[in-house]
Amino acid sequence: MKTILPARRKERPLILGIESSCDETAAAVIRGRTLLSDEIASSADVQALYGGVVPEIASRAHTDAVGQVVRRALETAGVEKEELDAVAVTYGAGLLGALLVGLSFAKGLSYALGIPLIGVDHIRGHLAASYLEDESLQPPFVTLLASGGHTAVIHTVTETQFRVLGSTLDDAAGEAFDKVARVLSLPYPGGPHIEALAREGENRIPLPKMLKGEGGYRFSYSGLKTAVINYCHTKEQKREAWSRADVACSFQHAAVDILVEKTVEGALETGVKTVTAGGGVVANGYLRAALAEACRKAGLRLVLPSKKHCTDNAAMIAAEGLVQYRAGNFSPLSLNACASIPLGGVR
Repeated sequence: MKTILPARRKERPLILGIESSCDETAAAVIRGRTLLSDEIASSADVQALYGGVVPEIASRAHTDAVGQVVRRALETAGVEKEELDAVAVTYGAGLLGALLVGLSFAKGLSYALGIPLIGVDHIRGHLAASYLEDESLQPPFVTLLASGGHTAVIHTVTETQFRVLGSTLDDAAGEAFDKVARVLSLPYPGGPHIEALAREGENRIPLPKMLKGEGGYRFSYSGLKTAVINYCHTKEQKREAWSRADVACSFQHAAVDILVEKTVEGALETGVKTVTAGGGVVANGYLRAALAEACRKAGLRLVLPSKKHCTDNAAMIAAEGLVQYRAGNFSPLSLNACASIPLGGVR
């Protein structure tokens, strides 16, 4: 099917962003880099009953919510759908059925309104979230990507050119947080609950530091996750007293400190003066504070998205949509959803 092109490209286009890759149905409107609205409907409470996201439940929830969420986003922004210059939507990576709901809705809007469709890589959305925090932000900079599916240090050369300095060899940071939370009998999603419990404990349990000082900018969370599981199970089998709070605190330090260290190393090595971050793990308060302090000591400027723009949201999709709009990268109406997009696609 054809690709709808704009009659002329505007400097500050009005873009609707739609996100439905997992359990949040989200819509946002931006004009240029100015955020006008940001709406989310989540099925996380229902998913928590099952200890994780059930794809079929997520897809049904998106189908029920997407029209209402988009309507709220337009109303909050104070614009009519006919005023939109483009619609940006996550086409991958994520749950295939969930992605198809948002993508199908966006295609319908694009066709009905005669405006361009912009397919957005979810990971690039996380990288673009910082643009909404500081409208003056411009590459080059180094970005820490830490989410449920990816962990990497990325050199952003231009708005559309990236270089992956290093990524995880196995589990992602967010995945490790969720698995450790399950071991500690904490609810899903695990990250916020581990952070809260860690405040009550101390960092006094020796845990592996994941290739600290070696392996370039690569990470490994499998060994750390296993070490936590073995520690808890051994204590239980020996019927020895142990502190869940100490485990949470020690794990959080082991998981986060290396992220901060290698991100700052990457910035200093590439010679950039600015550091950004994106992904759900970046909502972690300890990570944000530790990264801010490390950047201060290194003389680096830090631009962090707000916590709500670290987790899945449509504002970041609209922000990346603006990048692609300015680059003239529009998608055909035949665009299909993609459950997996290699991190190497960020190039």
